Amino acid sequence: MNSLPLAVKSQADAAVSEVGGEGVQIENLTVRFAGRTVLDNLSLSIKRGELLTVLGRSGCGKTTLLRFIAGFVEAHSGRLSIAGRDLSATPPHQRNLGLLFQSYALFPHLSVFENVAFGLRARRIGSSEVSRRVAGALKLVQLGDAGHLLPAALSGGMQQRVALARALVIEPDVLLLDEPLSALDANLRASVRSELKALHERLPDLTIVCVTHDQDDALVLSDRTLLMREGRIAQLGTPQQLYDEPDDAFVARYLGPANLLPFRLVFPREAHARDYEQLVCLRPERLTIGPLGSGQLHGVVAAVDWYGSTTTVQVALDALPGELIQVSQSRGQTQPPEKGARISLSYEEGDAVITRAEAARA
Repeated sequence: MNSLPLAVKSQADAAVSEVGGEGVQIENLTVRFAGRTVLDNLSLSIKRGELLTVLGRSGCGKTTLLRFIAGFVEAHSGRLSIAGRDLSATPPHQRNLGLLFQSYALFPHLSVFENVAFGLRARRIGSSEVSRRVAGALKLVQLGDAGHLLPAALSGGMQQRVALARALVIEPDVLLLDEPLSALDANLRASVRSELKALHERLPDLTIVCVTHDQDDALVLSDRTLLMREGRIAQLGTPQQLYDEPDDAFVARYLGPANLLPFRLVFPREAHARDYEQLVCLRPERLTIGPLGSGQLHGVVAAVDWYGSTTTVQVALDALPGELIQVSQSRGQTQPPEKGARISLSYEEGDAVITRAEAARA
């Protein structure tokens, strides 16, 4: 891998990290606004070089968590340390963090070069060093020839990369991304998402915390995903763990389409009284449609929807009157059934994940 100035940390920083405390440590964080608890006794450890996405519905506390790390939110209680340094009482401008907001916040009257150089000039870095580091940052985000342009001459995706270069040029300990892709259209969003993932691979020592409401961002970008619910951690793990092994119904539904069925229906031979409150998560792509009597579940096709590469089949199960479950078929996999047809659904026991009902929050 090429050596990049932005990825290099000083020996002093490395020594601090080796003492214990690499990355970000948050302990017992509680934040309250106007008597409302926004973050509730939250503890979190983020490894150095990790890309963590923070996912959740509006109002769950994910942006407050990011703003606390940045120093813009005062905690009722709790402690923050980054690279082994306690930053709980440190003002934002002394935390050495890179910030990328969804609005980009570029200065329209300054060139791309001067936008990226802004943080360095505020730190009174010498002109030759500013030129070197800005050139390196622009090259890193593939805008090496755009330094003379004004932001208005750039596309939305290019403006976002300028803002990213400005955040990286100060060589931050942590890069904080607040809904970085929300202002982009679907095609550009996918492209920039891929660029962010490639950037993370080029800067393996840079810790990144990315707040998003988009499950695709979490699934594609993350080393780990933190799913939040009402100021608490609903589940923390790799995207694959959250998708394949959800802790409860809330997690299962958030990470994609999920059929949540009674335990006794999916495992009739193992059902006991204590299992009646448990649910089983069967993802739509894990179900196979066959002739009536060929599988474990039976029902009637209620709807067939074509989405180009996939077909979604809604099935009304005989055992669950009034409820529909979803089956996903890849194009060319098999001929979709007709609406109204009676069919059976098959699944492997290993694809049926036992989970909990959505827990009530105090």
